[in-house]
Amino acid sequence: MLPITIEPGEPPLDLQTDRIVITEDVTLGGRRIRKGYRLSPDEAPLLAGLERSVHAVLLEPGDVHEDDAGARLAAAVAGPGLEIRGPKFSRFNLIASTKGLLRVDPEALMRLNRLPGVAIFTLEDRVPVVPGKIVTGVKVTPVAVSEATVREAETIAAAQPVVQVAPFQPLRVGVISTEGPDWRVRERFQSSVSQKIGWYGGSVLGFSDQPREAKAIAAEMDRLADAGADLVLAAGGNTIDPLDPTFKALALTGAEIVRFGAPAHPGSMFWLAYRGNLPIFNLASCSMFSKSTIADVVLPWIMTGERVAADTLAALGCGGLLDRGMAFRFPPYDVEGVEETGEE
Repeated sequence: MLPITIEPGEPPLDLQTDRIVITEDVTLGGRRIRKGYRLSPDEAPLLAGLERSVHAVLLEPGDVHEDDAGARLAAAVAGPGLEIRGPKFSRFNLIASTKGLLRVDPEALMRLNRLPGVAIFTLEDRVPVVPGKIVTGVKVTPVAVSEATVREAETIAAAQPVVQVAPFQPLRVGVISTEGPDWRVRERFQSSVSQKIGWYGGSVLGFSDQPREAKAIAAEMDRLADAGADLVLAAGGNTIDPLDPTFKALALTGAEIVRFGAPAHPGSMFWLAYRGNLPIFNLASCSMFSKSTIADVVLPWIMTGERVAADTLAALGCGGLLDRGMAFRFPPYDVEGVEETGEE
């Protein structure tokens, strides 16, 4: 692209007007034109009415205007669960079209943003989102980039999904408690669990109070598996005692613990196990589940059907200090959808 100055009374009528992009705000023919505006052929006569010199660029062969480039980039990076809106000030937004877990490929995103003039910015990977949520912005920073740059970006994005929303699945959840809480705690606990699981579109198969006996707990885990449970939540127990009946029950059912302890707070005593394909994880206390803990960070992963690995849990350490400033990491259990414009 070639920088040019258009002088009053000397419009570049010899140039192809649809290749001229104004690079500053200007009034043209009584109309306010924002920087980045590409003139159309029928607007050429308006240039004769300029009251001052105006900076612009002349697009050369191989240049792609920012709106055209942004549209192609947005289409390239938008995966399942997203819709594209824009341009708004030459920015395209990717909007969640379903309730689910935002997934971002950080390596692909880095490769894209290393390209000259490319700017793609997202919410953090693994953030729960609702329909209408802006999860990604896509634009090019100059008024045009080369066709070669756009094609390279399209090639990078074609190799793997860059941004997508994994929808939550209507999983069936069984809940086992060994705490024997009083009725007030039990009522709050059951209400909280039902609300949270329902937000994902799941359902609670039932709440089961079991004695602190390994065989009884194991039998209930097996019963829930046979009943079609997709997830089992185990409330209570002494997580620092390797002889706790819940741990013994896991062994009796043939379950394997993926990880004991999470590098996060609150909820560092979290553990996750799998009995075959059935995930089982603990809620440290019935009285705590009404609050947000690491369990609320991991639960959305499982509710998408993901099989969570030990390394995925280990990676929680970066950003695992879940203070008030980290509220965005938790599901917005009281929100079903939003309407965001990107102008906030």
